[in-house]
Formats: sequence, C-alpha cells, structure tokens
Amino acid sequence: MTDDLNARVSDALSSVQNPRVGKDVVTAGMIQDLQVDNDGRVSFTFLLDRMDPATLVRQMRSAVRGVDGVSDVKVKVQEPTGAGAGAGGGPPGGSPARAAPPTPAPQPIDLPGLGHIIAVSSGKGGVGKSTVAANLSVALAQSGLRVGLMDADIYGPNIPRMFGVTEQPPVRNQRIIPIEAHGVKLISLGLMIERDAPAIWRGPIITKILQQFLRDVDWGELDYFLVDLPPGTGDAQLSLVQSAQVRTSVIVTTPQEVSVGDGLRGAKMFERVGVPVLGIIENMSFFVTPSGERIEIFSSGGGQRLADELGVPLIAQIPLQAGMTEHADQGKPIVIAEPESPAAVVLQDIAKVLRSKVAGKGVSLPVITG
Repeated sequence: MTDDLNARVSDALSSVQNPRVGKDVVTAGMIQDLQVDNDGRVSFTFLLDRMDPATLVRQMRSAVRGVDGVSDVKVKVQEPTGAGAGAGGGPPGGSPARAAPPTPAPQPIDLPGLGHIIAVSSGKGGVGKSTVAANLSVALAQSGLRVGLMDADIYGPNIPRMFGVTEQPPVRNQRIIPIEAHGVKLISLGLMIERDAPAIWRGPIITKILQQFLRDVDWGELDYFLVDLPPGTGDAQLSLVQSAQVRTSVIVTTPQEVSVGDGLRGAKMFERVGVPVLGIIENMSFFVTPSGERIEIFSSGGGQRLADELGVPLIAQIPLQAGMTEHADQGKPIVIAEPESPAAVVLQDIAKVLRSKVAGKGVSLPVITG
C-alpha cells in the first residue's frame, strides 16, 4: 500500500512544472527526502531557488493533497546550495544536482493543543488587520468553538484595548494563564509592559517572546488559534512559522494599490515558507451613505486583483461602518456591539468560511451588496 501511494505521490509531483527551467519539479531535482507513511502522511524537502515562482509550493501541496489516501502534507522549503544552485536542474547531462547540506533551520514543533493555527497578516499597517483578527476570533467563539488569540504585533500590541482588558496575566505552576474576554483566550505583550513603553527590541528577543507565548502559556485545549501578526515580512512572521505548524494564513488589505502591493509581498513570504494562503480579506471596501449611495473611498478592486494574482479567493469585502472604531476603543468588537450591522454580518460570514475551508469543505463566499 505504501509503495503504491509513494508512486502516486511521485506522479502527482511530476505533474508540477517549473516554468523557469521547463521541467517538472522531480526531474529538476527539486524534491528531496520524500517520505510516505502507512497513515498517508507525506513529507519532503523542496529546493526552491529565489528565482523560482513561490506559487510552486502551493501547486505541489494541492497536487499531493489530491492523491487518494493522502491524509497530511508537510513541505520543508530550502534554498538550494552548491553546484546546482540557481540552475533549477543540475549539471549538463541532465542528472539532478545534489545540494550541499544546508544549515539546519529551526524546525516547527507540533502543538496539537492549539488546534488549527491561522495567521492573520497584512503587508501594510493601518488596514484593520487587528480589528479583523479580534472580530473573527470572537465570531468563532460565539459559534461554540474554543478559541485563542495571540497578539504577535510586538511593536503595536492593540488587541488588549480592542477587548477591553488591562490586567496582567497571572502565572500558575510556572505557566502563564491567558486572559479571557468575550469567550476568547488572549495573550499580548501589551498586557505585560507599561502602556507607553516602547518595544525597542531586535529579532532574537522577538523570537523568544513569541516562543514563550506559544509554549509557556497555558492555553488548554483549543479548536482555533489565531495569530495577529505585525505588518510586513520580518522577524515575527519567520519566528512563527519556525516555531509552530501554521495551518494557513489570510491576508488583510484595503482596495488601494499601495496596500495591495505590500499584501502581495506578505503572501509570497508565506508561500515561500510553505504556509498556504487561504484567501484575501478586503477591509474598508466601501461606505454606504444613509441615502443608499455606495462610495468607494479607497479606490476599488484591489483585493480582487491581489486574489487573482495569487490564485486564491477573495473571501469577503468588509464595508466601512460608522462607530466601528469607537466600539473597538471601548473594548467591544463590532460582532458584539452591533451584531446585526453590515460589517458584523460580513465578519461572521468570514468566520464561517474559515471553519469550512480549514475543515476542507466547500462553502459559498459572502456576497456584499451596497
């Protein structure tokens, strides 16, 4: 059974073409250490040159997941080194190049108690990423799920204010106890430092903080674990994917091109480290006046263009809504403060989409009309 599955997985990988070199990824020598166990778990190392399209990672995952009998796929992405690096295929004569042994990178550990780990990211600040993360976590908790939210935005930890919490997390039996608000378990650096204290820290300190939040916090048993990441593609993002098995990510953007361009870089970063992008959430998409006129304040179509370029769905468009920021400043996410409002309804729909897609079920995406 394993030999047959191994062969079918190899055939599936051979169907993925690297357009840069004109060969499939197997023939090009980009697959190493392929392993298939009796339970259908597949793992392999993928040698991705910086000149290769990062979408190859998602294509391979999709191809292998489509093989009957495969239950899980883990891809370790490395940059090739040695004689074949940058060639995408090996020396003249056609035989694949063997990469020199790479420097071992920190390996993510499995944290099954956290459930499905979902990274909420953006390439640019100010797009409402933390607002989206806060409301999605509350909406998931309202559906009866056990939800945790980790504020990984070390330089701008806004989650405590959005949940209306200020107390420092207690420590019990050398474990940090997360604060609970609106049915969600929370941890944030904002709960541990003075409100006006600047976080002037380099990468190694950020890595230690995030690892402590993951491993030294008594999260209990969760169904979903959302991570509110800082903008960009820096130390926090890399530390997260090196520390835990991140199931998927969503990218938050606004319609304007400057936000879309930054969001694209963020999505490419996740693809390069083997974390699939579930879809795009376009925030501040439009405003509907009391008379019913729809005004697109920040241009239009950016979220769809980003989704099309990445080959992922536009999950939803969240409208601008009067009073939303005031509720957030008072520690009341909009799905609690005004659950029947247009923005809250869309956010609740997004939570349903996340649940269905992470579970591998088909689901209709929310439709916004204004």
